[in-house]
Amino acid sequence: MSGASASSLWFHYIDPRNFTMAAATSPSSSSLSRRDGRPSLALLHRDAVSGRTYPSTRHAMLGLAARDGARAEYLQRRLSPTTMTTEVGSEVVSGISEGSGEYFVRVGVGSPPTEQYLVLDSGSDVIWVQCRPCAECYQQSDPLFDPAASASFTVVPCGSGVCRTLPGGSSGCADSGACRYQVSYSDGSYTQGVLAMETLTFGDSTPVQGVAIGCGHRNRGLFVGAAGLLGLGWGPMSLVGQLGGAAGGAFSYCLASRGADAGAGSLVLGRDDAMPVGAVWVPLLRNAQEPSFYYVGLTGLGVGGERLPLQDGLFDLTEDGGGGVVMDTGTAVTRLPPDAYAALRDAFADAVGGGLPRSPGVSLLDTCYDLSGYASVRVPTVALYFGRDGAALTLPARNLLVEMGGGVYCLAFAASASGLSILGNIQQQGIQITVDSATGYVGFGPTTC
Repeated sequence: MSGASASSLWFHYIDPRNFTMAAATSPSSSSLSRRDGRPSLALLHRDAVSGRTYPSTRHAMLGLAARDGARAEYLQRRLSPTTMTTEVGSEVVSGISEGSGEYFVRVGVGSPPTEQYLVLDSGSDVIWVQCRPCAECYQQSDPLFDPAASASFTVVPCGSGVCRTLPGGSSGCADSGACRYQVSYSDGSYTQGVLAMETLTFGDSTPVQGVAIGCGHRNRGLFVGAAGLLGLGWGPMSLVGQLGGAAGGAFSYCLASRGADAGAGSLVLGRDDAMPVGAVWVPLLRNAQEPSFYYVGLTGLGVGGERLPLQDGLFDLTEDGGGGVVMDTGTAVTRLPPDAYAALRDAFADAVGGGLPRSPGVSLLDTCYDLSGYASVRVPTVALYFGRDGAALTLPARNLLVEMGGGVYCLAFAASASGLSILGNIQQQGIQITVDSATGYVGFGPTTC
């Protein structure tokens, strides 16, 4: 992930006129072919799915910042030792108009398969779709899934083992004896319905039978056209948890860039027989209080080839579930403890020097530069250090700055409102990331995508 020469470890040279968050190559179809026998799906950004356009780049980024603030606030609240609650069975609250989900996949639901866009969420366990008949539904891009038209749809009985597997237990029994579920999300959106066993089809792969999904008859929120959600969390009800040995307890993904004209990333289910050589492999940490989330053992930060002098234990996950560094596909901007962010920001600004004109901060981003008129600028590298051996991941240049419009670029990091750190999707974009929950490791790279 880092260059061969010393200078490439210290600085990136970028052209602001042709600076993009997109990966060098990216597939364009919503369904990819099998990769080494494993199901492979296109991973699309929300703007590519909705086709939404904005008056300007600034408008798009302000919208992102609003959604990002809601997601980060939710994670900080949920993963705080004093407020930890169970996602399923929690009180249902009314939705707001921010919408949910940054990345989507296309999945066939039922037999015969009905193609549906689902939000990808690495911090959620439940898989669900909106279903007919619908007492309350938001607008989605595809027709509602009709369980009556699926030959493989089977309602899960109340009190069954699968029903009891729901985090926090089932939210009740329907008059028919069906297992009921309910889930609430970061923006106040929610889904309620019955739990069922169903067949899911991923791309051109063999259909996977007997997957427990929620069939939502009462749903609220704006999921940007998605029919539901595909949970990839570490719990037993997530897709990876349910596939178990069939998926090898592993999946890999590459996040696409933002924007309606961006290409697709990819999601590959299962373990590669030949694990990537040269990747930065980092132990996964598990929060016993919130076991669905993937934490990593970040131990330090570097700027321009120099490790920053930070307090020991600043990123530690405590025994009561506080602090730590959680990987999240739904948060864009990486959040760091205030002391760590201040050190990163100041070191980055010092390395840039006075040669680049500063610009006022935008929303949560406070370190911005006016690069209009520049053909090439030099910015320092940023590295993340993991574990006791200090394995280093040097981030690509495109994962450091975000364009705000009008030639203004801002550092894509921010201070956390709590001790929790969040590795956001901007810093993950374009890097092939392999999550192996069976072995307890996550790999970054070595290839870009």
